[in-house]
Amino acid sequence: MSAAQPETPPALELRDAATVFAALGDETRLRLVAALCAGGALSIAQLTAGSAMTRQAVTKHLQVLAQAGLVRDSRAGRERLWQFEPGQVEAARRSLEAIGRQWDFALAKLKLAVEAEH
Repeated sequence: MSAAQPETPPALELRDAATVFAALGDETRLRLVAALCAGGALSIAQLTAGSAMTRQAVTKHLQVLAQAGLVRDSRAGRERLWQFEPGQVEAARRSLEAIGRQWDFALAKLKLAVEAEH
């Protein structure tokens, strides 16, 4: 096979991607990210409006997202506004693309090996 084997993402990138995927692996956190993507910077009161979730529960979920680098907060008077930070999602996407290239390479090698036997 003439194509070079794709590079493996660095361990640090994979660890960061794993943190992002773990944070997004919860339906509530996914809903919060979707709300922040659609609504821009929102307060906890806005994020809990029309929901059965308490402010404390939303705050805990936002803290998990913040630790993963997916959201950040800022003060606006007495409120904290939360907003989505796309950088970590983009980095995780690049890691998935690199892994996908590795799979494509491995499958192409397997195909060549199987075809060579027949």
